[in-house]
This record gives sequence, C-alpha cells and structure tokens, in this order.
Amino acid sequence: MGFSENAITVLKSRYLKKNERGEIIETPDEMLKRVSKHIAQLEKDFDYWFEKFYDLMASLKFLPNTPTLINAGNPLGQLSACFVLPVGDSMEEIFEAVKQTAIIHKTGGGTGFSFSRLRPKGEVVQSTKGVASGPVSFMKVFDCATESVKQGGVRRGANMGILRVDHPDILEFIHCKEQENAITNFNISVAITDDFLEKLKNDEEYELINPHTKKVANKLKASFVWDEIANNAWKNGEPGLVFIDRINKLHTLKGVEIEATNPCGEQPLLPYESCNLGSINLSKFVKNSSIDWEDLKECVHTAVRFLDNVIDVNSYPIEQIKTETLKNRKIGLGIMGFADMLVDLNIAYNSKEGVKLASDVMSFIQKESHIASSNLANERGCFPAYENSIFKDQNIPMRNATTTTIAPTGTISMIADCSSGIEPYFTLAYYKQVLDGKKLKYVNERLLDRLQSSGINVDDFLEELIANGGRLKGLGLPKSIEDLSKIFVTSMDMDYTAHIDMQAAFQNYTDNAVSKTINMPNSATVDDVKKAYFYAIEKGLKGLTVYRDGSRSVQVLVSESKQEKLQAIKRGRVLRGFTEKLKTSRGSLYVTVNTMGGKPVEVFANIGKSGGDISALSEAIGRLISIALQNGVDVEKIVNTLINITGAQPIWNEGRLIKSVPDAIAQVLKDHFLDKKVEKNYEECPECGGVLEEVEGCAVCKNCGYSRCS
Repeated sequence: MGFSENAITVLKSRYLKKNERGEIIETPDEMLKRVSKHIAQLEKDFDYWFEKFYDLMASLKFLPNTPTLINAGNPLGQLSACFVLPVGDSMEEIFEAVKQTAIIHKTGGGTGFSFSRLRPKGEVVQSTKGVASGPVSFMKVFDCATESVKQGGVRRGANMGILRVDHPDILEFIHCKEQENAITNFNISVAITDDFLEKLKNDEEYELINPHTKKVANKLKASFVWDEIANNAWKNGEPGLVFIDRINKLHTLKGVEIEATNPCGEQPLLPYESCNLGSINLSKFVKNSSIDWEDLKECVHTAVRFLDNVIDVNSYPIEQIKTETLKNRKIGLGIMGFADMLVDLNIAYNSKEGVKLASDVMSFIQKESHIASSNLANERGCFPAYENSIFKDQNIPMRNATTTTIAPTGTISMIADCSSGIEPYFTLAYYKQVLDGKKLKYVNERLLDRLQSSGINVDDFLEELIANGGRLKGLGLPKSIEDLSKIFVTSMDMDYTAHIDMQAAFQNYTDNAVSKTINMPNSATVDDVKKAYFYAIEKGLKGLTVYRDGSRSVQVLVSESKQEKLQAIKRGRVLRGFTEKLKTSRGSLYVTVNTMGGKPVEVFANIGKSGGDISALSEAIGRLISIALQNGVDVEKIVNTLINITGAQPIWNEGRLIKSVPDAIAQVLKDHFLDKKVEKNYEECPECGGVLEEVEGCAVCKNCGYSRCS
C-alpha cells in the first residue's frame, strides 16, 4: 500500500485495532476499509463512495484527523479532533464544563476555553461573602482533571486556555506558565482586541473590564502588557496571540461571537462546536515537475464530501455539541507535505516564489472546496444556520459554514510519510533512537536521492550533516551539491518574516485559521519577538505562536545591576577529589573533579584512545570550567550550559545516554553536586524520551509519533 516502515510503526502504536490483551488485530489496509465503510454508510451509492474514500486514503493523498482513523467503525465512534466549551461565571457552570471536558478527553478529543467570563481574583462573592479565586485558579482545576483522564487509551488531553487582554487578571494569566511544570496540559493565548492595539499604537493606557460587573476595574499601559507577553513568549513560547476581533470580523456567521479556539489555535469555534478536520498531501500532486491541478481538484471535492459525512456519522460526546455542530456543519480541509512539494518543484521555502506557490495552491483549494460545498448544498441542503450567514447575502448555497483550516498534521504526516502541514523541514538528518538503545540515521529521503546521484560519499557527508544540526547551511558544500542548500532549507535557516509571510499566504485563503510555529534562533531577543508580533498584525494573521529554539530551559538574562557579584575562590595547595570513567564514542573519558568544602573548584578531562584535537578540546573544557568555578560561577549554571550538547555519535553508558564529551562532564557534575534535576535544553517526549520538535503550534516527536496536541 506504500506505507513506510516508520508509518507502520506509528499505525501499530496508535491506530490499528487491538483486542482486550492489547494485541493488534487489524492491518493498515483493514483500518482504511473500516474508516471508508463507516464514512460512506449514509451514501445511496455506498459501493461507489466506499471505493472513492478508500482509494483517496490508500493513495495517501488525503487523511482525516486522528480520532476519525482510530474511532470510525469502532464502538467509541467519536470522530472530531477538538471542541470549544463555554465556561460560565458560576460554580455550577465551571464544574459542568470540567465534567464535559473529562467526557471529551475520554473519547480522544481536545478542548479549548475562554476564561474571560470569570470574575477576577479577589472580588467578593455576594452569595457566600467569600472572594473569587480568578480564572487562573480554575484553569488549574481543568488541568488536574485532564491529567487524570487518559484520552481514549491513546493520548492525554490537550487544552487551549484563552483570556481577553482587557480582563483584570491578565497579568497573572500571562505569567501562569513561567514555571515549566505549571498547567502542563494547556496551551495559553491572550485574546488581543483592536482597542488594545490602538492604545498600544498611541502608547496609552487601556481599561481592564470586570466581566461580572461590566465596570472598569483598572487601567494598564498597553506597552507594559505587550512587553510582558513578549518576555514570556521569549522565555518559553507562551502565551500565544489570538487576534479575536479580527477573527469575529471575518467569521462567516453573523450575530454570534467566537471567544476561543481549539488547542493549537487553528480552529476558532463557537461554544459547543467541534472541528472535523482532514489534510491533503500536496507531495502527491507533483508530476513531471508541475502540479496536477485536475487531480488536486478531484481530491478536494472527494475530501469535502468525506468530511461532510463525518458530521452525520459522528458519535458526539455531548448533546449540545451535536446540536451546534449540525447547525453550522463546519469542516476544515487543510494540507500537509507543502515543504516536499516545494523541493520537488525546486522552489525555496523562504523565497517569493515559495510564498506565491502557497497562495496559488491554497486559493485553488479554497475555491474548489467552496464549489464542492455548494454542490453538496444543492444535493443535500444548506447548513441550518445558512440564513444567518454571509453566503446568504451572496446568494451562494453552502453545505458548510467553513470548509478550510490549516491544522497540525503531527502523526498523520508520519503515516503519509510527508512533511508536516505548511512547515519547512525542521531538520534534514539526525540520529533516531530506537528502543534497544541503538541509533539509526534518519535523512530526508528527497535529499538522500539527490546526494546519491551527486557522486559524493554519502555516509561521510551524513555524519557532517548530523553534526551540523541537520542543516546544509554553513557546511561548506562541494560545488557539485552547493545548490542544494538553496532548496533544502530548515526552519532555522530563515528569519521570522519568512515564517510569517508563509503563514499569511495560507491565511489569506483559509476560512478558519492556520496552525504554524514561528521558529526563532536561541539568540533572538525580546525585541525580535515584538517585531514578529507587529509584522504578524501587518500581514493580517488571526493568531501567532513564537518559539525561540531551546527557550524552554533558558532563563532571561538579568540586567547588570541585578547580577550577583561573583566571588573568586583562592585555590588551596592540596585538594581532594575523585575521578570518574565514562564511555564515549571517542573512547574512555576520565573526569577528575577536585573540591574545597564539598564544592567543585577544579575539573580535568582526559580522553583515551583519541589524541589530537579531541584530547585538546577535552582539556580546554576542563580548564574553562575550572576558571569559572574558581570565579564563583554556580555549578548548576555550568551544568545547564553543557548538558545535552549532542555530538555526532551519542553512546549508551551503563543505562544513560552520553551525547558528547561536554555532556559527559556535565553529567558527572550533576550526579555529584546537584540534588535537584537539571532541566534539559530541549523538551523530552514523555513516551520515548526523544526530542520534541516545536512545529505547527505544538510539540511533536518524530521518533515515536507522539503529539501533545493532535
């Protein structure tokens, strides 16, 4: 059927049907037939549409969201990816929402909330004469409930928490995830209003409105709040921004207000609506170095019908959700494999041609999806809320209030063996850890094909590529392949404007919104984050997620006036210490640490079997650490700086992974002198320990298929 080995692994782990003993009792082909049969069950010509839906998925031209692949034709029957639930300002309404959240997570869905209706922290509650605890405290209740509910046996729940920028508790909300172990099951975003942006432009104060009394509770300088948002996003990627007034102005339904989105922000929804999503694999539509538009058109029309059927055959977890979903019949057809398409057409992602291709492709999909929905309306009738829509004003029959969304494709892009969503490549090559501790080289297949035809020594080149972080940029390529660096670009090879330009190109032709991460290098500043925000506003985005590489474990640099004065340590004539031997890919490493008063003050690092540069660099690292320690630098700062630096050949040593010589030295210092766990400079996959990549507004593990949000 064309499934790759990696796809088979993901399917076995997460998608294929299992018996009570956890044994797989379904093949990938049987899975697709199960899904096709379930989705086609209402069709008058069942056999025809069963084959059409099956062929569409089997060709890997289109895949629906994960809950549909898992639950279609199974007893659970819940096919929607995510939902928005209202949170009212009473104890009864709040805990009703908690209960509904648990029910949804149990069926495999994610949830989004606006906490903007809740009265601010400290306000007196007249019925009890107590004081309100505020939105953030109740977010923690939802977070605990999520942690306790296993999502359909496949994943834990993902949530989006949103608070309006004019809520009195906005500062507490902005800072609520500063600690990385806080409210871990939530992404958070600030709902930015047009009024706030106007006050920001004029450097004025704006009003904070108590949602309970509707009165002004306080005023804040807009620039101060803007700085707080940017500072926290710089630290750890949150909060994101949702331009809520823009979303409502562009909404296809009139007289109703959207206040929240799904967990990754690409699906703004009314209370109790669900998102029913699927993605077209663009890499399948490049033939003879051009796009097969007719094939793409047929795919769009079949996919729209597929997703419209999902709404009718779905088993909804809550009756209100069924009512609202059937009323508006929103679907979200998106894409994946865009980076692959660009490479196949020899177009750079960060180029004007790349942005133009995005506009051309998405405008085509948007137009054809609307035509397909209109055709379905003529066949099946318009969505019930049609009379209250912009389509009624335009006299265009429509089956669905929305048809397009650019959603995260996490694991389904792994099944389709294509690039994720509209993201550029995150890396071109890396070592993939497997369960028995062995390492396997992973390299982008398209790059590998071109390397193999270039006449260079591919194995040696891949070692250099992996050592360079999987990026061609900066490698000093041989002339025979130097042009590849212009086409095979990664997310770190471009600045924020290129990322935003691409998101805007897709947003211009998408009914709902776009899930994308604006990746920034670790060296990016808070001012860079703010520049990205303003550029996103200029380009008309509905929302934005900024992630600075490695920021989850890096603290903000303090100003010089607040830095601790370092106290130099005078070395004694005689020091006592210890020597630890570790195995590295370069040979045995001997780390000697001498101490004074139980604290390390001197480090020597010598490596066996390997002379020359490796020995010299090991000795140099030891000398630099010694100078730092003797001048008062805290050992924890040194460990945090060195730990998890990854070399070309990580190796297992007595049950722990030694990633490089500096990583080994850091592990010795950590084991002997730090009582608390040292944070990694990357986020670790909770299932396999691999590296989580920040793409599509979410964290995804390409090692095992884990996704925090999909």
